[in-house]
Amino acid sequence: MAPAVWAVLRSVTRQGAAVLKSNGFDGAALLRSRCVNTFTRDTFSQVRHLGSASTMPEINTDHLDEKQVQLLSEMCILIDENDQKIGADTKKNCHLNSNIDKGLLHRAFSVFLFNSEEKLLLQQRSDAKITFPGCFTNTCCSHPLHTDSELEEKDALGVRRAAQRRLGAELGIPLEQVTPEEMTYLTRIHYKAQSDGVWGEHEIDYILFVQKDVDLSPDPNEIKSHCYVSKEELKAMLEKAKRKELEVTPWFSLIADTFLFKWWDNMHNLKQFMDHNNIHRM
Repeated sequence: MAPAVWAVLRSVTRQGAAVLKSNGFDGAALLRSRCVNTFTRDTFSQVRHLGSASTMPEINTDHLDEKQVQLLSEMCILIDENDQKIGADTKKNCHLNSNIDKGLLHRAFSVFLFNSEEKLLLQQRSDAKITFPGCFTNTCCSHPLHTDSELEEKDALGVRRAAQRRLGAELGIPLEQVTPEEMTYLTRIHYKAQSDGVWGEHEIDYILFVQKDVDLSPDPNEIKSHCYVSKEELKAMLEKAKRKELEVTPWFSLIADTFLFKWWDNMHNLKQFMDHNNIHRM
């Protein structure tokens, strides 16, 4: 509970005790007193207000893309640092730096889709995106929602269902072309990054690999551009990013600098890299 809320509750206790002492009432008589009833209503109104203010900061979204703002009401899965579910909150609250600084953490995923030539599908996030607009990143990055189907934890089935949903929403990939069963869940990473002074990311990110030739029809509100790249082409892009000639998302940069090329070199033997027990802190 926020310190300000405890301060109000301590005030309730002290003032209640003063009323008892000065008026000689017993507990039952005190509860029947109109002044105490009014005091209680007013005080707990303050408690509700303080609690709401600590978790729902007022942020002006008038300047942001209307469709992207609507998505801020989606309910994400809140987790602790061991990826244990602890509740739900809006996408908006999960991505505010003011909440991230207090430790708010949610579940996410990153899909790496390769075609039959073993080229990786990249997307450039649209300029309408609230976090990291215009940045290049892996095939698809998003969040499972706090729904029964996407909360399923066995074999990360809920996360893989969410990935199938977002591949369709962002890239227009027909649902039957990439099923949850075709995705390989490798491991998880935990990272935090600010996009700007207001918005950021703090996620435990499930890494999903899939190799499939698919049909694409990207949503321009989600994706500015897309391309398939070879290992050499991606390395060249990452060098350009280091020279500030283009921008990549922080999670993609972290994964590319650590695990990606080793996994890519072993596309047909990924089982050796599957680690569902550890979370890599980046």
